[in-house]
Amino acid sequence: MKFTTSILGLAAIAQTASAHYMFNALIHGTESSTAAVREAQNNSPVRPVTSLDMRCNTNPIPAKETITVSAGDTIGFRLSAAIFHQGPASIYLGRAPGNAVDWDGSGESWFKIAEWGATYNPFGFTDLGKTELTTTIPKDTPSGQYLVRAEQIALHVLPPEYYVGCAQINVVNGGSGNPPKVSIPGHISPNDPGINVDVYQVPRPTSYTVPGPAVWRG
Repeated sequence: MKFTTSILGLAAIAQTASAHYMFNALIHGTESSTAAVREAQNNSPVRPVTSLDMRCNTNPIPAKETITVSAGDTIGFRLSAAIFHQGPASIYLGRAPGNAVDWDGSGESWFKIAEWGATYNPFGFTDLGKTELTTTIPKDTPSGQYLVRAEQIALHVLPPEYYVGCAQINVVNGGSGNPPKVSIPGHISPNDPGINVDVYQVPRPTSYTVPGPAVWRG
C-alpha cells in the first residue's frame, strides 16, 4: 500500500511539473535566441502578483547578449512546452534607463504591446496550447534598449499562477511615441476581476478583460 501510494504521489508530481512552462527563447524577426533571455531557474510559476519576481521571474540567470531589432519587427517568445492552463497572456516592453543588461525592471517603465484574451461559446483562452507568442514592435516605439517580457496567467487555481520571462533587446529605427507606462509589480491589482474569476463556474463567464494596462500600438 505504501509503495502504491508513493508511486501515485510521484506520478502526480510529474504531471504537475509537466504542466509548467518557461519562456526560454526570444523570437526576433525570422530568427531566435536563447542567449538574450534571462533564463528562469526552473519552470515553477511566480506568486503572488505583488512579488518583485513578477518582473522577470525568480533570480533568473543573466542573459548573454542584447539583440538589435527594428521598430515594426516581429518579437516574442518560444516556450519550453505548450501552454497548458487556461488564462490570458500578454507581452510588455520595458524601457531601460541605460543598458538593458544593467536594469532590474524597476520603475514606471513598462507598457503592453499585445495580449491574448478570452473566447466564448465555449469559454476559453486564445493562448491555450500555443508554443509561441509573437507580435510586432509598434513602429512608434522610441529607439533604445528594452526588456521584452511575456506573462501568462494560469487561472486553474486561485490565486493564479504567473508564468513570466524576459529578454534583452535594442530597438533601432524607432519613432516618437510616448506610451503610458506602469510599474511591475503594480500593473495588476490583487483585486482585479481578471485574476479572481472562476473559469470553471457554471454558467461560464460571458465577458472577460485581460488584466493590466490597455495594449499600446502607437
